[in-house]
Amino acid sequence: MPLPLHPWGGEGRGEAGGTPTFASFFIALVLAFLSILPAAAAPPGVLIVGQTAEPKSLDPHTVTALNDFRIAANLYDGLVRYRDGTLEIEPALAESWTVSEDGTVYTFHLRPGITFHDGTAFDAEAVAFNFRRMLEADHPYHDTGPFPLAHFFAAIREIEVVDPLTVRFRLDAPFAPLLSNLAYPTGFMVSPAAVRKWGKSYGRHPAGTGPFRFTTWDSGIRVVLERNDGYWDGAPALDAVVFRPIYDANTRVTELLAGGIDLVVGIPPDVIPILRDRADFMVHEQAGPHLWFLILNMREAPFSDRRMRLAVNYAIDRRALVEKVLQGTATVATGPVPRAFGWAYDTALDPYPYDPEKARALINEAGYAGEEIVFAVTQGGSGMLDPVAMATAIQADLAAVGLDVAIESFEWNTYLARVNRGLEGQAAMAEMAWMTNDPDTLPYLALRSAAFPEEGGFNSGYYANPEVDRLVEAARRTTDRNERARLYKAIQRIVHEDAPWAVIASWKQNAVTRAGVRGFRLQPSFLLRFEGVSKE
Repeated sequence: MPLPLHPWGGEGRGEAGGTPTFASFFIALVLAFLSILPAAAAPPGVLIVGQTAEPKSLDPHTVTALNDFRIAANLYDGLVRYRDGTLEIEPALAESWTVSEDGTVYTFHLRPGITFHDGTAFDAEAVAFNFRRMLEADHPYHDTGPFPLAHFFAAIREIEVVDPLTVRFRLDAPFAPLLSNLAYPTGFMVSPAAVRKWGKSYGRHPAGTGPFRFTTWDSGIRVVLERNDGYWDGAPALDAVVFRPIYDANTRVTELLAGGIDLVVGIPPDVIPILRDRADFMVHEQAGPHLWFLILNMREAPFSDRRMRLAVNYAIDRRALVEKVLQGTATVATGPVPRAFGWAYDTALDPYPYDPEKARALINEAGYAGEEIVFAVTQGGSGMLDPVAMATAIQADLAAVGLDVAIESFEWNTYLARVNRGLEGQAAMAEMAWMTNDPDTLPYLALRSAAFPEEGGFNSGYYANPEVDRLVEAARRTTDRNERARLYKAIQRIVHEDAPWAVIASWKQNAVTRAGVRGFRLQPSFLLRFEGVSKE
């Protein structure tokens, strides 16, 4: 049931209370305007964003999808953040920090005077609440999870509140990705008071410290954020941002052309050249650490047989997918570390070549007898490129070498729920995409044997190799970048040989804005940030 569209307070507001403001009345008028004439252009100062799917939750600790994170990035801050346009770390809610010589103690000094959107104080106790909630099973609000990416902070052994503006993390060993993980949305700070008030419903009533504050979530229609005038880093120029879930890519384009939205993410490849030639639109493109791949179910036939996994890899024409289906908006990828992490990427490793004859020979050798292979596909979602068209082309490639592949498609959030609980008993293969913040992310969360779905990880195909497990743990625990690079390259070579996935492409992310939108830029983190955006 949709939430009431209250302009302030009540069920529609993720705050402990408050009085109506001029901005609140303005937002109410905007909502009424949009309800009557959804395809009309919104007033200046209100940015309408077309997203690829409905968010699952606005609790950044409990979700994994980019759709959710892109909204959260405007509601929340972390202790640190990515510097604009980079993956480099800079201060945010922590104005400074120190690291012990052995790399196991991080002390963060917090900015004074910051409050959450519900009016409660941001301090060291709030920081401790956030991480203890995720990491401690006996925490009184741990049941507001699950916390699927709490692995990011598993190295934290102890959280010490030194004083109101100082918090200290003691790690069980050096952990190189910690600062990068703290900048990722899973490290965003939520209001402890709001979590206590709303419990498991907190994700519908979020309160952070970010440049925008939550106003309403009308299910299937929009999420509305309004300007936080008291933002610690300066109030944004926009009065409000409205996120609209529009699953169909062609509908997103139609809405953009009709003036119903100001910014669209996930534009179909064939539309980009048309919009690039129009003066009333701006096309934004940027490569980043993205990976699109097929998970192969190694727990059941046929892909429990390595020969069949290799056959799939040889049967897929990656170059044709990138050039024809994606029309040059992606590049062919090789392994679980995206090329964007140049220092850790193994340039000596080549993608599997397109070799249908070799694929047929491997299939015959494996004794495949024509059994149906179920291929789970999403209709759209975070970083999924053009998933139905991609799946159809892959299905044709596999049919050409004698594999009987049946596509089963699902809405994005339904799809995530199915795939994340594991492919056993459901499908032989599934599409997946990840936008990562560190070379550690995919190997640790999706390739370790301790990351099977029943253990809370994302190894939905049940890949297990003890040497990969050992290398992943070693790479996390060294702060020497050259040694980390050596270890990640070793991981890539083993995974390439074992072929638990068919790695296909890395996306050059895109967005299109109307000409009146100023100050927008894509981020290599794939997040959307609107604190510096204005609209004429």
